[in-house]
Amino acid sequence: MLFIGDDWAEAHHDIEIVDAEGRRLARRRLPEGVEGLATLHSLIADHLTEDDDADQVAIGIETDRGPWVGALIAAGYIVYAVNPLQAARYRERHGTSGAKSDPGDAHVLAELVRLDRAHHRPVAGDSATAEHVKVLARAHQSLIWSRQRQTNALRSMLREFYPAALAAFGEELDGRDALAILAIAPSPEAGRRLSQSKIAAALRRAGRQRNLEPTAERIQATLRAPQLAAHPGVVGAYATAVRSLVAVIAEMATQIEGLRAQVEAGFGQHPDAEIYLSQPGLGPVLGARVLAEFGDDPTRYTDSKARKNYSGMAPITRASGTRRIVLARYARNRRLADALYCQSFSALTSSPGARAYYDRQRARGATHHQALRALANRLVGILHGCLHHHRRYDETTAWPAENMEASIAA
Repeated sequence: MLFIGDDWAEAHHDIEIVDAEGRRLARRRLPEGVEGLATLHSLIADHLTEDDDADQVAIGIETDRGPWVGALIAAGYIVYAVNPLQAARYRERHGTSGAKSDPGDAHVLAELVRLDRAHHRPVAGDSATAEHVKVLARAHQSLIWSRQRQTNALRSMLREFYPAALAAFGEELDGRDALAILAIAPSPEAGRRLSQSKIAAALRRAGRQRNLEPTAERIQATLRAPQLAAHPGVVGAYATAVRSLVAVIAEMATQIEGLRAQVEAGFGQHPDAEIYLSQPGLGPVLGARVLAEFGDDPTRYTDSKARKNYSGMAPITRASGTRRIVLARYARNRRLADALYCQSFSALTSSPGARAYYDRQRARGATHHQALRALANRLVGILHGCLHHHRRYDETTAWPAENMEASIAA
């Protein structure tokens, strides 16, 4: 076999090829793109016989996506996506000085797949539909996070010169009402001049239909209430900045809704969509995120424990001598953890078994977040069983102990 370490950068790849005994056969810096990939194929061919297959080549690289990785997988090579933290720890086996270089990292990755590939997973072979959903779901979630950052910037700015707007809209600065009013009244003086009819008209254009007049009356009263004033010289600048941020957030909201429709449409085409949607707390968007991050390669997770560990919901234990500590797993897939946490919170109202499990965790002294993580970990195991047996979620099967306790209590 040939073992290759690929330390990638935006414009180039540092490559090292070693044999089964660890002898270096080649070391090169290749450009990103078709030319670099063709050179890599040529280097590999120079050290393989005509009878050797492509799966005799194992490649270690610190990413699992991108055209380069896709081309390596399409060529038939076995590609191991190594976590950068693992690679950094493995580097310490080759020296304690702390020295680091791109060619040195390529050597570390080559040695890692040569000696320890049994402890790492090859890049999963997810279906085209799952990859399609992943791109859309991640773009949708990233745009939501970006909108929240812009909303936080808007809130901070309003706190500096326009506190009445914060009082009027509270935590809903990215809502349609707030965006509609701030677009026409980005300064305290403009807010005080707004009539109730003008406010109502703006709310109507934004889509509000119910409680229109009472809402307009409340907003007008709040904007006209006494407030501390900022220096007159900066109010105009703040108003211009607010108007720009409002326009950005409004456009983000429009694009988020468009992406959401695409996410739901793509997710609905997946053969496992019904299984995901049958899970408590999972709707089309959360279900799409969970599918996107778990993938649909049936061989990726050997058992439910492997899926739980990857999800980040399973705790970790640190034991040394007489000391034993159980901690949350913070090194994890943030997108997946976020989706599973939201699922567990939603499941409290849709699944009696999930609610009973959560209550039992709280009775044992767990905090709200600890209990939700424990519930999310349990739900991941249930999802794994449903996917493994190709069965929809069943409340009685999923929570036998909890249902028995509920029956006894009744």
